[in-house]
Amino acid sequence: MAEEILRIANEFGVWVIAAILVSLVAVQSIMYVKLAYAAADKIGMSQATCKTAFRTGLITAIGPVIAIFIIMVGMMSVIGGPMSWMRLSIIGAAPTELTAARVGAEAYGVGFGSPEYDMMALATSWWTMAINGVGWLLLVGLFSHKLETLRDVIGGGNAKWLAMLSGAAMLGVFGYLNSGDVVAGGARLVAVIVGGISMVLMVTVVIKKVPALKEYSLGIAMLIGMFGAVIVSLMS
Repeated sequence: MAEEILRIANEFGVWVIAAILVSLVAVQSIMYVKLAYAAADKIGMSQATCKTAFRTGLITAIGPVIAIFIIMVGMMSVIGGPMSWMRLSIIGAAPTELTAARVGAEAYGVGFGSPEYDMMALATSWWTMAINGVGWLLLVGLFSHKLETLRDVIGGGNAKWLAMLSGAAMLGVFGYLNSGDVVAGGARLVAVIVGGISMVLMVTVVIKKVPALKEYSLGIAMLIGMFGAVIVSLMS
């Protein structure tokens, strides 16, 4: 049954549909970069600064992409390559997509990837993943243009207070995202601790000696944290 499911899930038509959606994401990304460069010209930001920021973001994304790729390979063995590729390309939240696929299977009454995982279970997983992503896509489409106004209202026109508020919000968000790993302990906790220490050392020591590594610091710290977690997992 598993071979039959994967044969259907990996059919050419499914790949075509997935490729169309992924292509739309690629086009949107290119348009976003062009808009960012156009906005930079309007506010007097140099092209060199834009290129540095773009390169920094590109390098920083390497760590998360590796984690997403690993989860995608695991998902491909159950729900097929096209759907895994498409979902992780348009959403990018690998743990969320994997959880949605599992919840769909459990809602149908079988284990994700179990021998009882049939075509109906596959369809339920696919639908659960799709519906799971509707909420925030609608929110972005309907309300994202209002966020700047809301930010100005909260900041009260005080640039310093707004910077502090934005920084605190980011710390809160990432702290919340890491809280589950801290509570779980084990390799996850090691990844958080090692990555955090590595980032502090990069900022306070390494960058001062090698300034050229500044834009790569976050990506390097993330990779070190991941390697630390892998080593602990292999030892346990």
